[in-house]
Amino acid sequence: MADVLKNKDEVGHILVQVQDDLRQLKKNLVRLTVEENGEVLDIQALDAAISRTENGIRRHADDYLKTINNQVLTLPCIEEPEKKPVPTKLVKWQPQYETIPNARPQRCQIPGPSPGEKHKSALIMRLLNNPFHPKNKEIVQHNYGIQLPHLHKKTGVGTQRVVTGPTLGFAAAHRGLPKHLHPKPPPECRDMNAGLLPSTADLSSVQTPVQPKAVHVLQREDSGQNESEEASKLEMDVSRDGRSATESPGSRTMRTPPPSAASASSDNVLIRGVARLTPLNLQSVPVPAAVSKYPFTIVEGQIDPDDPDYCRFKKQYCLYWGAMVEALDQLKRLLLDFAVPLARVCGERLAACVLSGELEWIDGRGRCAPVEKLFLVLENRDEVWDLMCQPGQRYKGIEGHQAAAVRIQTCWRRYSARTAYLLQLRPKWAAQVIAMSLLKRAKIGHLKKSLQASRLRQLENYRIRAESLAANWKHITSAKRTIIHLPSLGYSQHQRLSLRGFDILQNTQMGRLCDIRDENVEVIYVSPVRLGEDVLQYYTRLLGLQTAIELGDASVPESHCAKRFTILMPEALEYFSTRNMCLASLLKYSPRTLQRIKNLIQGKQAYMIGGVTHVDDLAVADELEVPLLGTEPAVTQLYSTKSGGRRIFSSAGVDMPPGKWDIYTLEQLHESLAQLMTEHMEVQRWLFKIDSEVGGRGTAYCDVCHLKCRPWAQQEFSRHGPEQWRTSHSQELVMIKFLEEVPHLLASNAHPSNTSCYATWTCFLEHFLREGGVIEAFPPSNSVTCLTVDLLVEPGGDVLMLSCGDQLRGPSGLEVLGCTIPQTSICPDILHSICTRVGQACQQRSIMGHISLDLVTFLDPSNLEQQVWAIDLDLGYSNQLAMTQLMLMMTRGTLDCRTSKLEVPPPVRDVKSYARNARVKTKESETSVTSRFAVMCTRLLHTNLSLVYYSTFFLMCKAQGVGYDVKARQGSVFALHDSRDRRSLGMLTISEDLQGALLTFARNLSIIHQEISAPNMQGTNNFKDLIKDIEEVLGITIQNQTTSQEEKEITAAKSEQLSSHKPHRSTPN
Repeated sequence: MADVLKNKDEVGHILVQVQDDLRQLKKNLVRLTVEENGEVLDIQALDAAISRTENGIRRHADDYLKTINNQVLTLPCIEEPEKKPVPTKLVKWQPQYETIPNARPQRCQIPGPSPGEKHKSALIMRLLNNPFHPKNKEIVQHNYGIQLPHLHKKTGVGTQRVVTGPTLGFAAAHRGLPKHLHPKPPPECRDMNAGLLPSTADLSSVQTPVQPKAVHVLQREDSGQNESEEASKLEMDVSRDGRSATESPGSRTMRTPPPSAASASSDNVLIRGVARLTPLNLQSVPVPAAVSKYPFTIVEGQIDPDDPDYCRFKKQYCLYWGAMVEALDQLKRLLLDFAVPLARVCGERLAACVLSGELEWIDGRGRCAPVEKLFLVLENRDEVWDLMCQPGQRYKGIEGHQAAAVRIQTCWRRYSARTAYLLQLRPKWAAQVIAMSLLKRAKIGHLKKSLQASRLRQLENYRIRAESLAANWKHITSAKRTIIHLPSLGYSQHQRLSLRGFDILQNTQMGRLCDIRDENVEVIYVSPVRLGEDVLQYYTRLLGLQTAIELGDASVPESHCAKRFTILMPEALEYFSTRNMCLASLLKYSPRTLQRIKNLIQGKQAYMIGGVTHVDDLAVADELEVPLLGTEPAVTQLYSTKSGGRRIFSSAGVDMPPGKWDIYTLEQLHESLAQLMTEHMEVQRWLFKIDSEVGGRGTAYCDVCHLKCRPWAQQEFSRHGPEQWRTSHSQELVMIKFLEEVPHLLASNAHPSNTSCYATWTCFLEHFLREGGVIEAFPPSNSVTCLTVDLLVEPGGDVLMLSCGDQLRGPSGLEVLGCTIPQTSICPDILHSICTRVGQACQQRSIMGHISLDLVTFLDPSNLEQQVWAIDLDLGYSNQLAMTQLMLMMTRGTLDCRTSKLEVPPPVRDVKSYARNARVKTKESETSVTSRFAVMCTRLLHTNLSLVYYSTFFLMCKAQGVGYDVKARQGSVFALHDSRDRRSLGMLTISEDLQGALLTFARNLSIIHQEISAPNMQGTNNFKDLIKDIEEVLGITIQNQTTSQEEKEITAAKSEQLSSHKPHRSTPN
């Protein structure tokens, strides 16, 4: 046998040797069967043959796989092939080794391909093995001349396929194809076959030592609308008959030799090699709904080898039994581990999974494939999966106790290791936390120190510049200067967050722009809101009316005053739009705006006027290197409270309402209120004011008429009299009674004046005790008038009265809505005396700049004398002062607070005649100066105003006759606040008398409300409250005029009587 196979390949030698061994064994079995002596079959010969076969297969399996994998067979187009009956009996093939010709001559060793050709060939083979690659069709067409169809399209004609497997040669594989379509084998295949067969050998007529098998390629058929296409099936028929196989030349089947008994154990290796080249996927190949042809069962992890179903399955797939056995071993091991009693296996699905390569158990990293792939072959996989998912099922199977012990030990070791790790990690974590805390504390401490040093430096620079400003104040006010207006409200964060529309509230002082009425003044106004072109254009035209107002002619062109005012908006508005930050803070974080201000004031005398001073005002002033006309932030916070104001009033020696201040506890509140009610029995209402609140928001009231012991206390007071009441013993008894009833009185009869801020007394009391507050008496009179005076404490020490006006209050009498200028409630001399004393007291406490003083006047019911109380003090630029600047610009007049008169000069009608007659001044020209009265409101609120644009609003006012007469210097002027919300605006009405100004103001409110409101959409507004208060003021004004007229008539009548008696007395003489 060795002589015959000298020049043949080693793989062919092994196959021939296997056939020889099997034939020898078969003869021995026949000889033993014929004999009747009952001898036992010699197993050693069978074992030796099987061992030799396994050893040879194991050594050369990889080389054989490479040879098989590199041989590519191309099947022709499948077009409804004629179904020819398969021969029922195949002639058993017996190899005749002597007839195998050695037609290939011996030749020298041919050098192998270059590395580049090897790499290119390997790449081409990988692309050929992947039919989904975009270049697969191009390579097949280029190398083999076959045009493959698109894989994603369904075509009615057959498709050409590339299959791999053991081949007889390219001539046998493509016997049905024309010669010009035969593909050329790759270089690797030619090299591998070089030592086995000659190049001119005709393998079609040579008997090979391998039994051929029939491969029927079936056409795919559509199963219906809702069913996917069935995968193509490979039908393999194996015949064990001894006759030779016959095949027609035109047949489309390929004959391959059957494996020997020795090579059957290597089928799993061969099939796995074939499966790697076959792109099968069970997900894309649907399983037919029909019953499996080859099902079998696995009972308690074991397969009955005598089961007919299992035998049929084994007989059908005997050629691939090596791979099948490996898959079944894995499946049985899995079922044994989980103690699955019964599992039904679908034979076709198992074979498909094995052939597709999905059950390759060991991947590249040495790990087994997922368990889910094994469940594809089970028909009852849902039941098996539910059983396996039950807790503890793994420990019921084979070696369950050992697995449970391993699991317990693993968990315990993991827990122990984790615990030890955490114990070891805890000191490290604690050290890190301590280190981070210390580092954070050190950084925060360093930051605090740097901030304190920065603020201290800013404060020192502020004081240095304040001294320079005081020394040069007279020179600065008489020369050209630039005023930087920063209407910032430096309230606490709690106050700023509680105020609605805080940005618009800061912009209610647009009247500061009217400082340019002085030709030596330039104004830089920093706006806390974004102003549109409509608002900017309005103020440009309004400020340009100075020449027209002075000449009394509206047709005069606008003056070029736009060059003397600039409105800037910080860029930080875009980043902190919802933070309710004060304007000084926004400007501090706006470097571009600061740089622009520096450019505008470069080389000029400039100073800054703020609002309520904040620490950031000092930072901005220090950045701009300009002095600040205002008070230090710490002093402002101390004396701008209700308690701080009462301290200043007490040191100034002005009258104040009876009361107590700096109250922080509930016990102190009760005792103070009981003591005040006992000492001042004439007071009917007591007010409670929170220190930090402004604008009447933090005010509550309580009437003492609800006390049960009030009548008895009033009798005791009447019995002793006002003079003896303070020294009598009965006062102590009354105070004890009051102290007992005060808690119940406050809980049931105390009410906040502004329920939108503090809904109940409990809420108000909580803030009152936290922030501190005062208790003071409400004037004991039915006719009470409040007024506001704006003062300027100059850096040089002088105190100036800039504005004075009577307040218009809301229904509660505690909230300011507007004012009338000039004031007519107090004697101007008394008012000037009070303001001077308060201003000097402020100057002694280093308060500088603008301050606002609130007073109340009434007639004392006991002696009918006028009383004046100082009730509040605000440190900062007020809204009333801003509207006063607008009023003075529109009238070109002067407000003399010493006489409480608004004097307006006549217009210059003819400039030439005025210049010609300027030298002649008569008494008529001196008496031609007229007086005016003004009614103003800084914030008219109406939600329907947001529905109307400003252009439409002014057209509506013009149609209703609401406007300003430049020639007569009287009428109505509006102050716009913003361009976005448009819910608030300011209004100023000027007339020759107070009654006319009030009527004009009320008429304007009524017209605006009717024009912007509908019967079913009245909106939220304060128009009605203002109209009601104006009506009351008008009633009092008419009553006062009637009284004064009657007094004049009585005085005239008395003078006539005296004049008539004089001649009568002179006659006797």
